[in-house]
Amino acid sequence: MKFFPLLWAALFRRKTRTILTLLSVIIAFVLFGLLQAVQLAFEAGADTADARRLLTIARYSFIEALPQSYRGRIEQLPEIAQAVGCDWFGGKYQNQSNAFPVIASDPERYLEMYREFRVPKAERQAAIDTRTSALAGKRLVERFGWKIGQKLPISSEIYPKKDGGMNWEFDLVGTIDADDPAVRGNTDMVLINAAYFDEARATGTGTTGWYTIRVRDSADPHAVSTKIDRMFENSPHETRTQPEKEFALGFAKQIGDIGAIVRRMLGAVFFTILLLTGNTMAQSLRERIPEMAVLKTLGFSDARVTGLVLAEAGLLMLLGCTIGMSAAVAVMPALNGSTGGRFPPLFVSPATWIAAVAIALVLSVAIGLPPALRARRLKIVDALAGR
Repeated sequence: MKFFPLLWAALFRRKTRTILTLLSVIIAFVLFGLLQAVQLAFEAGADTADARRLLTIARYSFIEALPQSYRGRIEQLPEIAQAVGCDWFGGKYQNQSNAFPVIASDPERYLEMYREFRVPKAERQAAIDTRTSALAGKRLVERFGWKIGQKLPISSEIYPKKDGGMNWEFDLVGTIDADDPAVRGNTDMVLINAAYFDEARATGTGTTGWYTIRVRDSADPHAVSTKIDRMFENSPHETRTQPEKEFALGFAKQIGDIGAIVRRMLGAVFFTILLLTGNTMAQSLRERIPEMAVLKTLGFSDARVTGLVLAEAGLLMLLGCTIGMSAAVAVMPALNGSTGGRFPPLFVSPATWIAAVAIALVLSVAIGLPPALRARRLKIVDALAGR
């Protein structure tokens, strides 16, 4: 007798009950995929942060500006390889729902700082040579249908131009992309030339929002952070410097411990699935005790009957896992589109798939083992007698 047809027939013996149970498992794995994507989105900045990069901001508030003259003083330190000033532009395209990060910086220094970003050589040079240049994330370009060479109108929520208007216009000279999906989430931005921005804005000329700093390989980032802050101690613009990863983690934790929230929610979901599916499997076995006795009478060994019950639980969980995770992947584009760029891009990583399969297998054993052991111990005479 073929093993798989027997397994399939046993699983769908009660179609309504099996389908409802399968739907519960599917929903659980859809939630797993979505919640893991949310956690990855919040932690992506920390996970992809370069250990050699530091961020220097105003000591008491991230929104306070720092003098542009600080860059030269910072780069005089022997431990510093490079520093670049950045400003948060607060941009949107056409309407409020199309908001995304717009950063004003020196294109050459910024792209050298973020080496994980991929920009074609000709487009990189165009960004450096064009005073009104803008580089946009490749996914933003595809989303809005922008074309390289066009004028890019962007409204600022923070900085007016010298004529009082909030509407700016830049020349789109290229795209920013990345090979790593986690890094690609950080490319959903527009990089504008800080020289033009500083010249044209009505307020804040001569200042920058923060400095991104790369330390030399031989230097200790924490020691360098302390040294930078001591340099500007007791000045009108004191600083706070920390490794990029620590800054990203601290920023995410302002919302809450996303990892702990996700783990608790998923723990509750899968515990419920464990109880529900375990009860279904136990009930199914009770109904099929005479059938198990017949299988043993026909020559099925105790081990094979045990394997049949375990495989039934495994098939149910793996079906639910595959369909649920696939559904989570399918809804990602719609979810990313609905956020208007205000939330980091969501994606299901290979690690999430591996974790989902591992959870499905563990649940299969937890759910299928008790009824499988009962089937193994089953005596043919007792089973046929209804005992």
